[in-house]
Amino acid sequence: MQEKKYSTLAHFLIFLRGLCMGIADVIPGVSGGTIAFITGIYPRLIHSLGTFDFSFLVFLLKGKFTQSWHSLQKNDFALFIPLIVGIGIAILTFSRIMMYFLETFSGITFAFFFGLILASALFVLRKAGKLSLEKGIFVVLGFIGSYVLAGISTVYVTHSLPVIFISGAIGICAMILPGISGAFILLLLNQYQYIITALNTYQWTVIGTFLVGAISGLIGFSKFVDYLLRKFKNITLSFLVGVMLGSLRIPLEKISVAGTNWLVLVFGIIGFIIVFVVEGVCGKR
Repeated sequence: MQEKKYSTLAHFLIFLRGLCMGIADVIPGVSGGTIAFITGIYPRLIHSLGTFDFSFLVFLLKGKFTQSWHSLQKNDFALFIPLIVGIGIAILTFSRIMMYFLETFSGITFAFFFGLILASALFVLRKAGKLSLEKGIFVVLGFIGSYVLAGISTVYVTHSLPVIFISGAIGICAMILPGISGAFILLLLNQYQYIITALNTYQWTVIGTFLVGAISGLIGFSKFVDYLLRKFKNITLSFLVGVMLGSLRIPLEKISVAGTNWLVLVFGIIGFIIVFVVEGVCGKR
C-alpha cells in the first residue's frame, strides 16, 4: 500500500513538472528544457526519448499482439504519460494567460523570466563541476551563439503545412534544450502567433501537422543530446550555461522597452528564488 502511494505521488510530481514545462514552452525566451533540468528529470527524459523502442509497431503490424505489448512496456511510460498530459494541459490552458501577461505586464513578466533564466544558468553551472579553461571556452561559445540568435529579427515565411511541420521539428529541438526557447525559435520563424491562435481556435490540421513535425524532431534530436550528455556531460552543460546566459538578451531588451521600476526588481528576485525552491522540492524526487 505504501509503495502504491509513493508511485501515485511520483506520477503527480511528474505531472506538475509537465505543467511547468508546458507553461515555459509557450513563453518566448524561457525553455521547457530548463524546467526539466532544474526539477531533476532531464537526464531521464532525454535518455528515455533517445532509447524509445518502436519495435512494438512492427509486431503490431504483423499481428503479434502479445509481443507488441511486451515491447511497448520497455518504454518509460511512467514518465511520458503524466509529463505529456501536464505539458498538454499547460499549453492549452496557459497560452492565453501568458499572452495576456506579456501584453499587459510586459516589464515585470520578463523580469520574472530573467530571474528564472539567470538562476537556472547558475544551477546548471554548478552541475557542470569545477570550471576549467576548456569548460570556459564552451561557456563563451554558447553565450556568443545564443546572444547572436536572440538578436536576429523575425524571418518572414509562410504558414503552409510543410513549413508548420519543419517549424515543429526545429521548435521541439530547442524546447528540450535548457536555455534555448522553442517559443522564441517559433517567433523567429514567424510561426509563434499562428500556432498560438491555432491552439486557441482548435485548428486540428495545423495542430496535427505541428505535432507530427515535433515528434519527428524529438525522436532524432533526443538521441544526439543523450549521446552528448553520456560522453561529454560537463562540456555539454558548460555550453548550455553559455546559451542560457546569452538568451538573457531577450528579457533584458523587453524590460528596457517596457521601462523599469521597483516591481521589475522584485519580480526578478522572485523568479530567481523560485528556481532554487523548485529544485529543492522536486530535484531530489
